[in-house]
Amino acid sequence: MILANAVVDIIDEPPKGGKGLGKFRVECWGEKPNDYTRIYLIHAKSEDAAAHEGIDTFVQEITNMISGETFQ
Repeated sequence: MILANAVVDIIDEPPKGGKGLGKFRVECWGEKPNDYTRIYLIHAKSEDAAAHEGIDTFVQEITNMISGETFQ
């Protein structure tokens, strides 16, 4: 299991009314022994959605790195 945290910064607010995506900078980092840091630019409907996508991407990337696979 990879434990990870995220901080989300808003670059562009999502449009009012929930129709469209905002742009977010998501910084993710893992707990030891997977204490790596990654930054992702993510388009999502909300800060929460961006955080979830960032953490999911981080976990997949680190899992692939540990297993010797390349991230896609």
